[in-house]
Amino acid sequence: MEDKAHDLHVLLFPWLAHGHISPFLELAKKLSHKGFHAYICSTRVNLSSIKDHLNRKAYPSIQLIEIQLPELPNLPPQCHTTKSLPPHLMPTLKTAFDLSEPSFTSILKALKPDLVIYDFIQQWAPTAASRLNIPAVLFFPTGAASMSFFLHLLMNPHEEFPFPSMYLTESESCGTEHLFVEKSNGIKDIDRIMECMDRSSCFICVKSFKEIESKYINYLSFMAKKEIVPVGPLVHDPPPHHHGQQCKFTEWLDKKARSSSVFVSFGSEYFLSKEEREEIAHGLELSKVNFIWVLRFPEGEQMIVEEALPCGFLERVGKRGMIVEGWAPQARILVHPSIGGFVTHCGWSSVMEGMRFGVPLIALPMHLDQPLNARLVVEVGVGVEIKKGKSGGLEREELERGIKIVLVEKEGEGVRRTAKEMAEKMVKKGDEEIHVVVEKLRRLC
Repeated sequence: MEDKAHDLHVLLFPWLAHGHISPFLELAKKLSHKGFHAYICSTRVNLSSIKDHLNRKAYPSIQLIEIQLPELPNLPPQCHTTKSLPPHLMPTLKTAFDLSEPSFTSILKALKPDLVIYDFIQQWAPTAASRLNIPAVLFFPTGAASMSFFLHLLMNPHEEFPFPSMYLTESESCGTEHLFVEKSNGIKDIDRIMECMDRSSCFICVKSFKEIESKYINYLSFMAKKEIVPVGPLVHDPPPHHHGQQCKFTEWLDKKARSSSVFVSFGSEYFLSKEEREEIAHGLELSKVNFIWVLRFPEGEQMIVEEALPCGFLERVGKRGMIVEGWAPQARILVHPSIGGFVTHCGWSSVMEGMRFGVPLIALPMHLDQPLNARLVVEVGVGVEIKKGKSGGLEREELERGIKIVLVEKEGEGVRRTAKEMAEKMVKKGDEEIHVVVEKLRRLC
């Protein structure tokens, strides 16, 4: 019965960030296999990027729906996304998103979906759905550990978080103050999150699974006063390699020994400072391991790669290093047997991909929930965290040490073994969580 079409239509409505849109897209794919017709609603600039990752033949029941945001000063349509958006324009983007509520309501009236699944920024979305008697469910595309930590900080500011392995240093806490202080359209981010939780119908979904976050899922449920339902890691397996279709990355990795290389990437929306680039470059050079490093620069910032790196770096590392500007097929690279470690900022989707493909993580968190995700990586045993210096800055020797532990030294045997065991567990579980979610969604409809 579960796999037969029930002709249920669900509208998925993510926040305008790639790190949010990607999990919503993967959730839509899972639901489409379970008989749902899925609409993904976002701005034109975001939908154009989705099209590149959506095989319409494989997913004919997924439809892309454009929402209109008003053009505000300094925010033309090409800026209706967080990708490459200057930080000072983020409150403006949130304001424009709020002002799109009439457009969202018109979409609901036209499509008449049976259900809305929304993100944690747009507290007005479930209200708009409720006016039309459409149930709405909140989906956190982040981990339960970080979410429960921040809610605890808000609701119990003078009490220690009950799980001591989760903490923020003083400099990391400063990087999250905007959640509690800064306002966009007169509303704090943390208040948006609280209202989104309160307005979710019956339960809340989270991108996670109980094997790694059971206690945090339970604590989040306690604070939210609602059931928290994990939907699984939502990791998309890369397509198999076919003869004659090797990309330059796999061709390069094919020439390297098994587990001899690291993949280095800091997500689609974090840009390294000059000092961070230099320390990472020197750390990679000192480690003497092979690496693929994805370098990104803010849109409109013209920079030559050679000039962005230490003088002579490319010549010194030679063929054991590949620098990629802009984008690389992360999943396809991680699944390659020559990859033995993943130097990551610990965005939640990157953490899930590293775990799914059995690649030990070398955690180098930058801001927001990333430090907490890094601590979870260490707690679960699938990686190591690179400690920052006293001033909060990155130090090349620490990165060198972390890479060597994970790839080379006896000290890292436990991490390498646990990473492989975790991947096997995730494969064995399959879509176990999605079966539960689907049943709950059907009852709600």
